Amino acid sequence: MGSATTSRSATAAGSALRAYGEELAAAGAAQRGGAFTDDRAADAFVKSRPEAFVIGVLFTQGIPAERAWAGPYLLAQRLGHFDLARLAAHPDAVSAAVAAPPALHRFVHTVPGWIVSAARRIDGEWGGDAASIWSAGTSLSQVVERLRAFDGIGPKKAVMASEILLRHFGAELTDVECGSVAYDVHVRRVFLRTGLVDRDTPEEIRAAAAVACPGSPGVLDLATWLVGRESCHPREPRCETCRLGGVCLRLTERSADGVGVRRGRSGRSGSDRGEP
Repeated sequence: MGSATTSRSATAAGSALRAYGEELAAAGAAQRGGAFTDDRAADAFVKSRPEAFVIGVLFTQGIPAERAWAGPYLLAQRLGHFDLARLAAHPDAVSAAVAAPPALHRFVHTVPGWIVSAARRIDGEWGGDAASIWSAGTSLSQVVERLRAFDGIGPKKAVMASEILLRHFGAELTDVECGSVAYDVHVRRVFLRTGLVDRDTPEEIRAAAAVACPGSPGVLDLATWLVGRESCHPREPRCETCRLGGVCLRLTERSADGVGVRRGRSGRSGSDRGEP
């Protein structure tokens, strides 16, 4: 396949991802559909309490997304409260609640510390109001940096969370053209296999997203993640049923590795949002 044909195919894939992303944005999608998790009470908890959303972001590493977003609610159920001051003051209780069978997270020695640290930061720096982190008129890049200040939230989680705030919660942020996609193993795999990028680096991924959707590159984030999670598997990709099947170059020999990614027999990642 010539370079011109390859370029046209990659452009078509980018356009298809953009259309899918705009469809998800118009629907106010959370993760899959309008929900973060299959547990209705847990879903409502994350949606109604900004501090629960921030702490939910901490959980989105190394476990399926649906389980991660249920974490704050299940933690509150075990503790009997979700009071930030009490979370901050009682780290042993938080650790015990996370680790009690069945454990709320596979990283039982790490996540509790992140939760306690986040509670202290929200309570101390933001007056107990996590929504102040993304108050109207704040720039998208500033929100990303504010989120990155939390222990357990790196560039990838911060980008993911900021795009959710825009798409699902309707946060009135400025400079959305500065957004991007999370450097996630599913996103990287799709970008590589569609030919949107030839090299697996954060810089290449961000640049390709900006070309595909210059007005709001972050629109591609959830769309690409869903394609990677549901169709573009590490092994045995479901190209025939994939939304990009008609335009993708199907460079299935390309793949992406990530920290904390476990391969099962199906080749499906055991880690939805891998590194922080």
